[in-house]
Amino acid sequence: MTKVMTSKIADYFSLIKINHTIFSLPFALIGFFLAVKTGHHDLSLRLLMLVLLSVFFARNAAMGFNRFADRKFDKKNPRTSFREIPNDIIAPASALLFIVINALLFIATSWFINFLCFLLSPVALLVVMGYSMTKRFTYLSHFFLGLGLGLAPIGAYLAVTARFDLLPVIYSFVVIFWVAGFDILYALQDIEFDRMEKLRSLPARLGRRKALILSSLLHLVAIILVGIGGILGDFQLLYWIGAIVFAILLGYQHVIVKPTDISRVNLAFATLNGTASVIFACFVISDLYFR
Repeated sequence: MTKVMTSKIADYFSLIKINHTIFSLPFALIGFFLAVKTGHHDLSLRLLMLVLLSVFFARNAAMGFNRFADRKFDKKNPRTSFREIPNDIIAPASALLFIVINALLFIATSWFINFLCFLLSPVALLVVMGYSMTKRFTYLSHFFLGLGLGLAPIGAYLAVTARFDLLPVIYSFVVIFWVAGFDILYALQDIEFDRMEKLRSLPARLGRRKALILSSLLHLVAIILVGIGGILGDFQLLYWIGAIVFAILLGYQHVIVKPTDISRVNLAFATLNGTASVIFACFVISDLYFR
């Protein structure tokens, strides 16, 4: 592989923030292994690989579309003007082609999973890509992002069982409230820009203090839902250790991000939330196999 090709791949991985896959992927794995163990299915490495590819392709399409749709705003915003499209590293037409390819690969991958996943794949794409437009007309855009990522545990569960069940739905709601909470924290950085450009975000609407209160309440709901999932799933010690660590890491975000000091927003957004999801998934899956 040439240096030019390697550099170009790195540019696209940077475009889609490949490291942020860490938010949804652990919950997809929870949904997958929950289906395998509770439904007494054989572990299929082929199916697991298809699920991982689905998460990868769907997120590529969604994040690529987000960058494509917001390219004009990103160019105006000093915080985002360095991104690949406004900085002419990736042309808009190339980004659009990247989006289409990944969307088609996602649909094709779902065909090899099962027919229900294939039928639902366009709906999933509509949700995960549609989020990018919501900030233009609703203050609930943070919840739409949560909904998009929240499809991961349900989708992975459907890949194994081809049916809906309550427990993966609960974990999807965990993701919705958890993601909405930390996306509100992230949006604190752009309050003035969002107001100037008439983009709707809850921090722009409520101000820092009220937005932080709302974020903490959403994270509290996510923690309560984790507890409900643990009870309904009859989980044991390992699950509850993971749940406690998850709760501590979510709570710590609201200690280090204050109305008067948001300098550690990126630590809260990326590091703490990514760590929380990985640790929680490891303990949940371990509990499923070693209870």
